[in-house]
Parts: sequence; structure tokens; C-alpha cells
Amino acid sequence: MNANQLINMAIRMIMRRLMRSGVDAGVGVVGKHMSKGKSPSAAPDSKATQKRARSTMKIARRMGRM
Repeated sequence: MNANQLINMAIRMIMRRLMRSGVDAGVGVVGKHMSKGKSPSAAPDSKATQKRARSTMKIARRMGRM
């Protein structure tokens, strides 16, 4: 292996670790934001939520056709 390959390998390892820690931190922040003020076991089961979920699924199917 030459020096260029060794440097590239080390850079890839460092960047992979940095990206993983950044993604983990971002997911943690989003998780905290989503569960703020709500208990994890409380799931909304209202008619409006079901209707919103159905319309979201319709839009997702429509987007998939494009």
C-alpha cells in the first residue's frame, strides 16, 4: 500500500465515525423534540388522526407514481 491509500483509508474511517456521531446526535434531538410533553405509551387514537394518516398515505402513493 502506498501513502495515498493509507491516508485515504484513515480519512474514511475518521469521516465515518464523525458522520455516525452527527447522525446519532440529530436523531436524539428529534426524538427529544417529538416526545416533549407526551408519554411514550400515550398514542392518539382520534378520528382526525386516522383521517390524517389515510390522506398522508394517499399522497405518498401518488408521489410514488411520479
